[in-house]
Amino acid sequence: MMSMHRFKSRPTGPAIPVLPGVARRLSGQLFLWLAAVLLTLAAAAPARAQLNVDIKDGFVKPLPIALTDLYGEVPEEAKLGADIAGVVAADLERSGLFRPVDKRAFIQDAASLRLGPRFGDWRLINAEALVSGNVQLQADGRMQVQFRLWDVFSEVQMRGTQYVTPPANWRSIAHRISDEIYERLTGEQGYFNTQIVYISEQGPHNRRIKRLAIMDQDGENHRFLTSGAELVLTPRFSPSSREITYMAYQSNGRSEVPRVYLFNLNTGQQEVIGDFPGMTFAPRFSSEGNEVILSMAKDGNSEIYTIDLRTRRQTKLTNHPAIDTSPSFSPDSREITFNSDRGGSPQIYVMNRDGSNVRRISRGQGYYYTPVWSPRGDMIAFTRQHAGEFYIGVMRPDGTGERMLVRDYNVEAPTWAPNGRVLSYFRTTRADSRGKVSSKIFTIDLTGFNERELVTPLDASDPAWSPLIQ
Repeated sequence: MMSMHRFKSRPTGPAIPVLPGVARRLSGQLFLWLAAVLLTLAAAAPARAQLNVDIKDGFVKPLPIALTDLYGEVPEEAKLGADIAGVVAADLERSGLFRPVDKRAFIQDAASLRLGPRFGDWRLINAEALVSGNVQLQADGRMQVQFRLWDVFSEVQMRGTQYVTPPANWRSIAHRISDEIYERLTGEQGYFNTQIVYISEQGPHNRRIKRLAIMDQDGENHRFLTSGAELVLTPRFSPSSREITYMAYQSNGRSEVPRVYLFNLNTGQQEVIGDFPGMTFAPRFSSEGNEVILSMAKDGNSEIYTIDLRTRRQTKLTNHPAIDTSPSFSPDSREITFNSDRGGSPQIYVMNRDGSNVRRISRGQGYYYTPVWSPRGDMIAFTRQHAGEFYIGVMRPDGTGERMLVRDYNVEAPTWAPNGRVLSYFRTTRADSRGKVSSKIFTIDLTGFNERELVTPLDASDPAWSPLIQ
């Protein structure tokens, strides 16, 4: 169990009103001008502007942020404090929006920070935000973690939170702190206390061993969920983040039949939803979590169905001689996007939850696949193939505003971080002289910047991003 509460301290400078949940939006030119002014005044009186990170434009100059080790009285507490601070720094740096200041430049130490920041010391090293805190091990075996986020120029505390939890949860606490800092400084929800489930691959290209695997969004706490005895594909998270669906091929003595499983991450128990001949993608959950949507081939034709997980009742939503596949619910589950070749080539369509009002939204050249709705509801991500190359792109639900974020030999299967700001996908390389290929998972910002590889022990494909873990 873990408890948390936010706390306030008396600011050492004048209090500045905070606009709740809204980040200041500055044009790129104004942002650069303001940054220059702030640096010029760094050694003078504290600035009065509210500190925020503008994430509207494609390229963002990272905000300099000082992250001190959380203070601990005894060595065990000090180590936990240093480990937590290290994970927070890595999270924020990886987002591309923050630049952790080199600790060797720090003038004030963590111990004296307990009495409050000496803001002039932090302005001298050009830190615009400061994170401090402490770790204390309690008599009952739990640890108490406190952190504070400071605006260096305005000399005010922007956020403070206390957690009480077993020490084994230290990494999760670090991600939660990262989420709080990210949210306060950008105005958007964080995405660090999450997991990614994916398909781990190894072996020759024509005899790949594929296992279900899961890890934290930074690649840590990696573990395999299946043995590799059966071929597994396309895992998906439930809204609770504690269940996933995936597809595995089972032999019935004559052929390999797709079977859909429901896997509980808390208990490790697996439940069979059913066998679905002709299926190529695992189901996706509705926002309520009690229903899944999938494509099934019956009588030689692939259509879109929903399945009630409580009753196992199937409802057919499409009725067309074309192939309808890879459906995805909108965040409110009122609409569905899917892939269909009913217009002569694979394209993206949207329809109402009951299957009515079907309309095509993709209009560019080439083929469109694997649409998936953003958690914010404002975008649909997709895979596009054109002129021998693949793309990861996004468009609005009405098909406008189409943008390509990634282009390569083979990139596929976009999945959204829970804040709708970052995408993950996998990239497959061309075969080398020995016929060997590799596949890796990457992340990229919605603007098309800050592409990063997510390192895995083996080859990796078909990532799925969890909701925030509460």
